[in-house]
Order: sequence, then C-alpha cells, then structure tokens
Amino acid sequence: MTLESFTVETALQAAVELQRVLAARTHRRKVMGQEVQVPGQLGEALKLPGIIRRLQSKQQRQRDTGLDAFTELWPTLSATTREQVLNGIGWYDPKELDWDDKRSNRRPVVDSGK
Repeated sequence: MTLESFTVETALQAAVELQRVLAARTHRRKVMGQEVQVPGQLGEALKLPGIIRRLQSKQQRQRDTGLDAFTELWPTLSATTREQVLNGIGWYDPKELDWDDKRSNRRPVVDSGK
C-alpha cells in the first residue's frame, strides 16, 4: 500500500489495527519478584491514541492532521508489522490480482455461516 492510497477512513482502520497488533505483543516483567506477562506499550509510545482521536474528529482540519501523522508513522514500521496491519484490515496488493479480476483491492467479507 502506498501512502497516497490512505484516506482518513483507511488510515483510521489501519491505525486501530496497528494499535491492536502492537498491544498483542507481550513481554515479561518482574513485579514484586514474580514474572508476569504485560501487553506491549509501543502504541502509546508512537502516540497512536492521539492519532486515532484526530482521525475520528468531527473537524476536517483535525482529521487531516491525523492523516498526516499516520502517513509519517507508516513508513517507519517494519515490513512485517505493516503486513500484519494490512492483513488485519483485509487489504490486498492490487498488483497481485490478475488483470481480468473484477474485485477491488479490498478482500471480500467472509460469511461465517451464521
């Protein structure tokens, strides 16, 4: 996904998924002599909650600021993290689709059979 293809909506989806991906990474910490698993806090360090808040704002100027912040953050992420986020939001690389494929670059919603 190129930076030009991010809109406020797709950036918001990707930012929320990035926060989930980063929070899923845990590490061990000693608390009162016992080792415990704690969730990752990289999302907070990258100021993702603020970016998400701006992307959800009712003011266009705030949404544009959030989009700018996210597009600055995106290239700094590792390729693996970007891939996990894109898979999490169901995004394809349109270049991988056949020329005659009628689908858009979004994965279809899978019916769980319920």
